Amino acid sequence: MAHQINFNEKTQKHSFFSTKEKAWHNLGQVIDRYPTSAEAIQFAGLDYIVEKRPLFTYDTENHIGNPDTDIIIPEIFVPNYFATVRADTDRVLGVVGNDYEVVQNRDAFTFFDAIVGGGDGILYETAGALGNGERIFITAKLPGYIRVGKDDLIEKYLFLTTSHDGYGSITAAFTPIRIVCNNTLHAALGNMTNSVKIRHTQSVKERLLQAHQVMGITNTMTEQLNGIFNKWAQVRITDKELLKLVQQAMAPSKEVLQKVLDDENLDEYSSRFLNTVERVCEYGFTNETQQMPTTKGTLFGAYNTITGYFQNVMQYKNDEAKLKSILFGNGFNKTQSAFNLCKLFEKEGTRILN
Repeated sequence: MAHQINFNEKTQKHSFFSTKEKAWHNLGQVIDRYPTSAEAIQFAGLDYIVEKRPLFTYDTENHIGNPDTDIIIPEIFVPNYFATVRADTDRVLGVVGNDYEVVQNRDAFTFFDAIVGGGDGILYETAGALGNGERIFITAKLPGYIRVGKDDLIEKYLFLTTSHDGYGSITAAFTPIRIVCNNTLHAALGNMTNSVKIRHTQSVKERLLQAHQVMGITNTMTEQLNGIFNKWAQVRITDKELLKLVQQAMAPSKEVLQKVLDDENLDEYSSRFLNTVERVCEYGFTNETQQMPTTKGTLFGAYNTITGYFQNVMQYKNDEAKLKSILFGNGFNKTQSAFNLCKLFEKEGTRILN
C-alpha cells in the first residue's frame, strides 16, 4: 500500500496518530489534545518491543527432490548475526550484526523528552510506524517560536526517525514551520547542520548527550533565523526581482535557465521549468499568506514564496514522498538554494540576479 503505515492485525488499528489535525491518509487516530510521551506511544501503536534473536539455517541437501521427507535436519547456528524481531507479532524486521544495539520505541521518546529537560515542554504532534514496524517517526513542537515582525510566528519542530532493520542511523532534525501557511523552512547557516545522526552502536548515555546537542542546534538556529528573517522583512524586492530569484532558485541546471532567459526555442524540459516558475510566482503574488506586511514585497516573502510552493502547491505521489522531498530531497535543496540567494540579495542587491 502506498502509505506504508503499519496495520496491527491484533488491534485492527493503523500505527499512527496526529494531534488535532486530520490524520495521514485518513488513517490512524486523531487526538484532541497534546499527549504525554507515554500516551503518544499508545496512540501511535508503538508499544511493542524489538528483540535481537539468534539466526539459524539448515542443511537442505536431504530435501532435494523430496520436500515431504521426515528426515530431521540439524540446525546450523549463524555466528555474529541476529534477526531483529517484533515481539508482539514475531515479524522479522531485519538482520543485524553483533554491535547493533536496538533502540526501543520508548527510548526514542525518552530522547525527545531529554532534549528539553522533561516531558512538560515538548508537544507531540505525530508519531507512527511504517511497513511491519521496522521504521518509526515522531514530530514534536518545541517551546517558543521565532517572531518576524509583530504577527508572523514561526514555530519550532523536531523530527526524529529511526529503524529496527539495520539500515540507517537515528536521525533527529530541527525544522521551523510557519504557522499561517505551514511552510517548512530550511536554512544552511554557515557550516551548521540542522540534524544529528546517531549510530545504533552508541550507548544510551552517548545518545542522551547528543540530545542536548540537538537542543544546542535548535537554540542557535532559532537565534540566527530570528535575526535573518527580521532583516529580510525590511528588505524590499520588486515583482521582477522576485521572478528572477525564483528562476535561479528553481532552475534544474544553468543551461535550462540560460535557455529561458535568452528566450530560445524551449524543449519539453525547459517548458516544464517555465511552468513551475509560473506556479511558484502565482503562489507568491496571490496567496493570502503572502499579503502580510512581513511578506508582501519583501525578501522574507520571496523566500516564503519558494518554501510555500513545496509545502502547499506542488503535487507529490504521496505524503511520504512530500516529507522526504521537504526534509531531505529536491524540496530541501531548492529551499536551501533560495536561502542562499536571499542572503546574497540582502548583501549585494539586484546585481546578483543579473
